[in-house]
Amino acid sequence: MKRKALPSALTLVTAGMLLCPVGAGAQMPVIVGQPMPDFTLPAIQGGDVTLSSLKGKTVLLIFPRGLVGDNWCQICHYQYAELVELEKELGLREKHNLEILFVLPYGEEMVRDWVEVFPEQMEVIEGWKNPPDQENLSERRRRWMQLARSYFPKRFTYEAGSIPVPFPILVDAEREVSQRLGLFTTSWDQADVEQNIPTIFILDAEGVVQFKYHSQTTFDRPGYDYLFKVIDRLVTSD
Repeated sequence: MKRKALPSALTLVTAGMLLCPVGAGAQMPVIVGQPMPDFTLPAIQGGDVTLSSLKGKTVLLIFPRGLVGDNWCQICHYQYAELVELEKELGLREKHNLEILFVLPYGEEMVRDWVEVFPEQMEVIEGWKNPPDQENLSERRRRWMQLARSYFPKRFTYEAGSIPVPFPILVDAEREVSQRLGLFTTSWDQADVEQNIPTIFILDAEGVVQFKYHSQTTFDRPGYDYLFKVIDRLVTSD
């Protein structure tokens, strides 16, 4: 069935794409309206995931930032945790005939560490929201506390060894996918470290990109309320 075009407000592309000539190893960023190139990557939950095998489903494809200096990005962990909670409450994948994939540009050992540090990452965020001696905070630190409370209103706590990972977390150890799409970098936001520029794609049932977010600004990432409005439109336009 021919798919209806989405309104321009829902087919959003943010800045940051670097176009390179076609060739072996060339970066070829994908834009809205283009099919996502196929790939196969191992998941830490076991087995491989081939994107083309998901044809017929809507796909939410997320590339978290990963490392920030010597630490993992806490915001990326929070957003995974938030999505896990929404799946538990609303059954998002069944409701929307949806698959959700996360891709990290590291080897399996590092990606497993990304999962294992969830408890510590959530506590760091709680520390941002509820620092000690709040009456004597500097103005800058007080603004950060208020920002953290606004952006991270939920509290997630996990016991070591019991961290829920319902969505496939894919190991892009050779950066085959991340580099091809122009996402992988070693320097931005004052951090010289291997990482991906945070990027979100929504693919329709034919594997065509209907939404793309790609930005080096930490706090402009679209919320799940908006992303699922886009997904709702895709599902209902069939």
